[in-house]
Amino acid sequence: MSVPLSYIWRNLAARRLTTLLTAGGMALVVFVFATVLMLEEGLRVTLVETGSPGNVVVTRRSAGTEVQSIIDREQAAIVESQPEIALGEHGLQLASKETVVLISLAKRGSDKASNVLIRGVGSHGLELRPQVSLLSGRMFRPGSTEIIAGKSVAERYQGTGVGETLRFGQREWTVVGIMDAGRTGFDSEIWGDADQLMQAFRRSVYSSVIVKLVDPDRFPEFRARLEADPRLTLDIKQESVFYAEQSQLLANFISYLGMILSIIFSIGAIIGAMITMYASVANRATEIGTLRALGFRRANILAAFLVEALMLGAAGGVAGLALASFMQFFTISTMNWQSFSELAFSFTLNGEIAAKSLAFALVMGVAGGFLPAARAARLDIVDSLRAA
Repeated sequence: MSVPLSYIWRNLAARRLTTLLTAGGMALVVFVFATVLMLEEGLRVTLVETGSPGNVVVTRRSAGTEVQSIIDREQAAIVESQPEIALGEHGLQLASKETVVLISLAKRGSDKASNVLIRGVGSHGLELRPQVSLLSGRMFRPGSTEIIAGKSVAERYQGTGVGETLRFGQREWTVVGIMDAGRTGFDSEIWGDADQLMQAFRRSVYSSVIVKLVDPDRFPEFRARLEADPRLTLDIKQESVFYAEQSQLLANFISYLGMILSIIFSIGAIIGAMITMYASVANRATEIGTLRALGFRRANILAAFLVEALMLGAAGGVAGLALASFMQFFTISTMNWQSFSELAFSFTLNGEIAAKSLAFALVMGVAGGFLPAARAARLDIVDSLRAA
């Protein structure tokens, strides 16, 4: 027979202070663990959802990022002429020859500056990104020094509101609209006419060519033809893959740092749980002896104390996860080490993160409770009853 759960629950309730302190320590560790996973997932979602599997990003081979890429006009024309590219209005290919540069802008409310990515797009640039819509104002006019700012940029940087002006590339640029990119990476960019930006920055080459394929399944054929062309030295990737790779360096750093912190904090929580459980065993020696005298086996005592430790871990896990869920209301920004521009993203909680966090809490509970439980199971019946 097993020890009733009601007995285990009453023991936890009788030691409210130590129970709350132990569960609270575990809750803080789970909070850190879940927050790190949410941060990593938020970054991944922001960049992965920036891309569409139907779009293809063409950059210079081994460039790594659009900022470092160079594609001359002849190569761009060859890319645009491929038969796998979908046609838009007037029978024109759905392609956008783009230039990408970095500028430094001061943040609102401070003189601190940070890098912002400026993207010069072609006439089909907006059409290729259906997730991007105008939140306010209007689209910039081709051939003009008008620009539109991403929602995150407009919220954080000086001179990026509708009607305001920015000076870069030895020109004055007027912000005529704010775009909402659905919390993707484009929210952290400023868009303008590609030809005007190239003239302003004295550039004669593009950074990338973005195309939409008639059918995403024809991507291998499209890539194989371009890679086999001796005139080209290009890297061809589906847009979703391209942006997923852009998140790897920063995501790995967040993951490794978070795991190190979680392990350090979890050791402290496990030691705290172990001390609490050892104290419980010492204070309940007579009860344990009585249970053994009533016929409960050592395995029953071991299981009872392990269940008690699991309850502590579960309580801490639920509390820590509940606290971490409120982080979804916050948006943070940091340097994207791939493009060297600032990127804004939110904490993202999903079912997988919740399950991992609760599992982590239960593991801490078992790790902290196993030795005390084993100690309780080994107590001698006569010595335990004599302690009374």
